[in-house]
Amino acid sequence: MWCKPKGEAKLQENIFKEYLEGKSIFKRDRNVLRPSYIPDKLLHRDEQIKHIASILVSALRGDQPSNILVFGKTGTGKTATAKYMGKEIIKAAGDLSEPLKDVRYIYINCEIVDTQYGVLQNIGNHFIEEFDERIPPTGWSTERVYNLLWEKMDKVPRVVVVVLDEIDRFVYKSGDDTLYHLTKINDDLKNAKLSLIGISNDLKFTEMLDPRVRSRLSDEKIVFPPYDADQLKDILRQRAEMAFEVGVIEEGVIGLCAAVEAHEHGDARRALDLLRVAAEIAERNQETEISENHVIKAKNKIELDCVIEAVRTLPLQSKLVLLAILLGEESGNSKQMTGDVYTAYKELAKKSATGILTQRRVADLISELDMLGLVSARVKSFGRGGRTREILVSVPLLETKRLLEKDPLLEPVRGFKLKLQSTLM
Repeated sequence: MWCKPKGEAKLQENIFKEYLEGKSIFKRDRNVLRPSYIPDKLLHRDEQIKHIASILVSALRGDQPSNILVFGKTGTGKTATAKYMGKEIIKAAGDLSEPLKDVRYIYINCEIVDTQYGVLQNIGNHFIEEFDERIPPTGWSTERVYNLLWEKMDKVPRVVVVVLDEIDRFVYKSGDDTLYHLTKINDDLKNAKLSLIGISNDLKFTEMLDPRVRSRLSDEKIVFPPYDADQLKDILRQRAEMAFEVGVIEEGVIGLCAAVEAHEHGDARRALDLLRVAAEIAERNQETEISENHVIKAKNKIELDCVIEAVRTLPLQSKLVLLAILLGEESGNSKQMTGDVYTAYKELAKKSATGILTQRRVADLISELDMLGLVSARVKSFGRGGRTREILVSVPLLETKRLLEKDPLLEPVRGFKLKLQSTLM
């Protein structure tokens, strides 16, 4: 007869008790520290907000606003501003003494909805009445979806603003046919008017567009610069006041979070993530204050999480190349050349019964690892001796090696050691 170990019932009964009884350092929903939260006031984006408002006000007069392209690096407030403008324009339309019959503001994340069919379906379903047949996720021709979108949109006088966030991803994957049709749809509409706002991290993506699309889409261009350290401090203080109880943040925490991200990216998303993760680390340790030490731990955790995700999704051959670089550094060769890496890679490929790539292809994979930030590959010139690359590890060596060795496909090379050797110069 199986007997329950002593104390098991008590453990299961009280597993959360000590955490529930402890006082949380959060005073409300911690989601205010997430990038998806849109506060009532967006700090340090007044200039951009006023610029967009001066363009979109045409919609409140029943006219078609100019199309807008918004550019800026990740975390510069582009998406937050676009969503904020959506709330404001709908509110303003409702407050008019003679309200328009319809003002629509449609936000689409093209990182998720990245096909021509998906974008048209998403827009079209905003105009389908409650009991009418909705456009299905698949199964119709793109032409049928577009025609229904046009028909339903044009039923009554209205102004429609469509925001395509990550528009560059959409164009890279699906081309610009949909943008061509949407930018010229006003030529055929009798009642409705449509305007587009495209948001992109890539200033050069318009070079891929058909000249006719580029001309129609680029009526107005607005650039969002990175935040500086003082601006990040203001944003963090604003959210911290909403998120935390008074006195739980030690002096210097906000400044450190801001300084780290201002130095590296000027990215408000990352700064908010850094503060949130630091707070969660403190809370899990049942500590009542957030310190600079928690911020340092949070930075290391976030960086390691990024490394884990990047390494986990690498193709097998890229994993072998990365492992070869890690093993080379582990064996004492901290300044490896492409030839060193290729020699080690061939040993690993043979041992794992994997096809061996050419040295040229391995060099390409090293470049890809460099772009991901997993290694640093710097070109070194030796005069008449030619040029090669010096390859340095950019990630925690032991943790990354352990992660790679957990891959079942790399089991044959688990525990493999390299002999110290270096390309002669």
